[in-house]
Amino acid sequence: MTLTFAYRALDGHGALCDGTVEGESESLAAERIRGMGLRPVTIEAQREKLGSRQLSLPMSRAKVKPADLAVASRQLATMLAAGLSLLRALTVLAEQTPSEALRATLRTVRSDVEAGESLSSSFAKHPKAFSTFYVSMVTVGEAAGILDQVLAQLATSVERTVAVRRKVRSAMTYPVVVIAMVFVVIVAMLLFVVPVFANIYKDLDGTLPLPTRILVGVSSALTNFFPHLIIGIGVMIWGLRRYVRTARGRHVFDALKLRVPIIGPILAKAAITRLASTLAVLIRAGVPILDAIDIAKVTVGNALFADALEDAQNGVRNGDSLAEPLRRHGVIPPMVVQMISVGEETGAVDDLLARVGEFYELEVETAVDALASVIEPVMIAVMGLVIGSMVLALYLPMFNVIKLVQ
Repeated sequence: MTLTFAYRALDGHGALCDGTVEGESESLAAERIRGMGLRPVTIEAQREKLGSRQLSLPMSRAKVKPADLAVASRQLATMLAAGLSLLRALTVLAEQTPSEALRATLRTVRSDVEAGESLSSSFAKHPKAFSTFYVSMVTVGEAAGILDQVLAQLATSVERTVAVRRKVRSAMTYPVVVIAMVFVVIVAMLLFVVPVFANIYKDLDGTLPLPTRILVGVSSALTNFFPHLIIGIGVMIWGLRRYVRTARGRHVFDALKLRVPIIGPILAKAAITRLASTLAVLIRAGVPILDAIDIAKVTVGNALFADALEDAQNGVRNGDSLAEPLRRHGVIPPMVVQMISVGEETGAVDDLLARVGEFYELEVETAVDALASVIEPVMIAVMGLVIGSMVLALYLPMFNVIKLVQ
């Protein structure tokens, strides 16, 4: 049965193009695309003519960790540079990788390559393992005959991304854990400790101090409406997650993240690191600037930075410079815009973007190290202040217990 396949491919100049082709199978469709002088990136079967069933290529459901992907990329690059065939290298890699998800994905990739598909088109079937950036780089490497070099660059790029994310995650983990612990302690005291003292003070005549009355009132409300509170919090979290998945919600959430004191600037620097490094690697590999910006919008991980890149893309499409549209967005630092502008004038945009990425990667590391040295004593002080205030409120009547008894 003849099927219609939609494809995305690279032409002889390295530009992306879309189209459709008919074939009895996906491998035959890939051969026809290559026969037109194109290098297929993705191939997807279209809806059947009867419209009753959607046919699509098998997609990997397993999530591959970036750290495992970086190791596998470097190993594959080493084996290809040593002269091993692609099929043999994929076989060895699938056997020795410790990740179950990556092993299953590589076995599927090897079967596709053995059936005549290109490595990039096979990678494109597994978006949870190989990002658009990764697939585009592999496509360029295949077209230029430097797949081993491109894979080595990809390994370095993924390793750097993993390092930046680990730094940012470590900066946020400690305060989140401490805040969660404080919350649990406060709730436990309000539910179990404060009611005991409230029963003791109930039998005493007199007026309790204001902090104690407030604490007892909060405890009473929490005890009486605890199930309703849990349900309300659950509904609120569900609603917020639904809202964040919308375009407007994503923008609001990403804007709030950047405004968080101390953490916000670190997240902004991490986003600039991803933006600059991704563009530098893609431009160096020969990916057209418009396609490189498209990929960077996905990998930057922040809607505000993606908007800035989209404006820059529209500007480049209309013949403007890359730097000028970015200058109008407050999320892009002036230094970055100036470096891009100088790179456009000198024809070394990729080199200057790479330097920007390295600079901000170092900035992230420095900021995280400084935060780690300050956050611990600050959070301990906050925890002591909150818990101490509650304990003081409970014991204030004890200082006046003789008067209350009389």
